[in-house]
Amino acid sequence: MTTDRITGTKTSASTGLRAVVRIEGLRKSFGSLEVLKGVDLEVDRGEVVVILGPSGSGKSTLLRCVNLLEKPTAGTIYFEDSCITDSKVNINHIREKVGMVFQSFNLFPHLSARANVALAPRKVLKRSHEEADRIAIEQLEKVGLGDRVEYLPAQLSGGQQQRVAIARALAMDPHVMLFDEATSALDPELVRGVLDVMRSLAEAGMTMIVVTHEMGFAREVADRVIFMDDGIIVEQGSPTEVFDAPQHERTKDFLGHIS
Repeated sequence: MTTDRITGTKTSASTGLRAVVRIEGLRKSFGSLEVLKGVDLEVDRGEVVVILGPSGSGKSTLLRCVNLLEKPTAGTIYFEDSCITDSKVNINHIREKVGMVFQSFNLFPHLSARANVALAPRKVLKRSHEEADRIAIEQLEKVGLGDRVEYLPAQLSGGQQQRVAIARALAMDPHVMLFDEATSALDPELVRGVLDVMRSLAEAGMTMIVVTHEMGFAREVADRVIFMDDGIIVEQGSPTEVFDAPQHERTKDFLGHIS
C-alpha cells in the first residue's frame, strides 16, 4: 500500500490502476548471460521505489530497460498508457518524460551549468534560447546551484556536478525520475547534498525509481523497498518490513553484511 504525497490517497501497488510504470515478465540477456529472469513490477504515480541488491543482481539493467537504454530480450514494459516495448511506439517521445541520472555526470565540459541544463529543452523541446535559459536557471536554483549557473563542470565539485545532472533531467519536466547509483561516484562528504535534492523531489510528489546503496535514504524516503538478487525480485515491502523484518534468508544475509 502506498500513499500519494499530493492527495493522500492510499493505493495498492498491485492494482495497476494508477501505475505509471508496469513491467511484466521482463528478461534481459547479454549473450549467454541472463541478467533479468522474469521481473514483474508496478510503480504508482507519486511513489518512491528504492531497489537494493548486490552487484550483478540486475538492478541497473532493470532501470535501463525502463527507458529502453537496454532492449529487453522478452517481456513487456508499459509507461503510462503506452507499451514502450511495442516497435510502433516513438521511444524518443517517451524518453522526454523519463528523466535519468547516472553514476557519471555526463556533462559537456565546455558548457556552463546553465548551458548544460538548457541544451535539451532547446534541442528536444524546441524552446527558444531565452525560455531554455529561464528553465535552466530555475532548475539550478531548485538544486541549490543558483550561484553557480555560469560555472564550468571543472569548477564544480562532484556533488555539484551531479546536481547539475539532476537539474538537466528536471528541465524536461519528466513524469518519472530514474536514479542509477547517483551518489556512488562521490566522496562521502558530497553525498548529502545530492540526497537532499532527491528528498525534496520525493516530498514534492515526484515518481522515482532509485537504485542505491544508501540505506538511510531508503529507510527515510522510500514508499517501497525492493531487494533483487540474481535477476529476480526476492522480496519487497515497506522500509520497515524489509529492513526490520526481512522474510527471505538472502535478504537477511545482504542486510546483515551492510549494516
